[in-house]
Amino acid sequence: MSSPKQKLRLAGAIAALATLAVAVSCKGFFVNPTVSSIVIDPPNPTVSVGGTPVQLTAAGTDSNGNSITLTSGTSCAGTTVCWSTSDSTIATVSTGGLLTAVAAGTSTITAASGTATATTTATVTLANVTALVISPTSISLSASSTAVPPNCLTVKATAGGSTPDVTASVSWFSANPSLVTIFNGQDPMCVQSSTTTGQTTVFATYLSGSTTITSNSVTVTVQ
Repeated sequence: MSSPKQKLRLAGAIAALATLAVAVSCKGFFVNPTVSSIVIDPPNPTVSVGGTPVQLTAAGTDSNGNSITLTSGTSCAGTTVCWSTSDSTIATVSTGGLLTAVAAGTSTITAASGTATATTTATVTLANVTALVISPTSISLSASSTAVPPNCLTVKATAGGSTPDVTASVSWFSANPSLVTIFNGQDPMCVQSSTTTGQTTVFATYLSGSTTITSNSVTVTVQ
């Protein structure tokens, strides 16, 4: 007959084998959740040429709907996101998510992990702009004309001895918005007229660091 000690040993061995079997079966049955969505912070960042770079971070949600912590790296898998920029001549982004300005304009920044991606638009401004000039100083167009050359304007900034084109980065204003339509974000900026005739002025502003620079006024005649 088996002694009580032998019975206890046998019961312990059976329990250990059962635990191991359950662990093995569970490992094969359950799948680790994957990253299903990513959010970039800060959204639509603005960074100045020569200014302080902006640190981007990414937050994730897994396939079970739970928030997960993401880290930056080069594997682009698991809980690691990798960063990229659509235009490195405008802005660069490091492996760690550090956004650095190169030249005035915009660039799309992407964070990716597995099949999940998120994008945001980085706007690069000039921090040392002292003047803003629109050319030409006047344009004439026919009523109901479309936004095509020669109905277009360009804007150049004076910054540290250079005159970069910042047309796509300025904000436009019209004294009579019902007379002409202004298309922000285009370079050159093309004006589309209404069906009525008349005259108005337009101008542009540019955010240089924390200072707003205002351009000269341009006369737009619709005839």
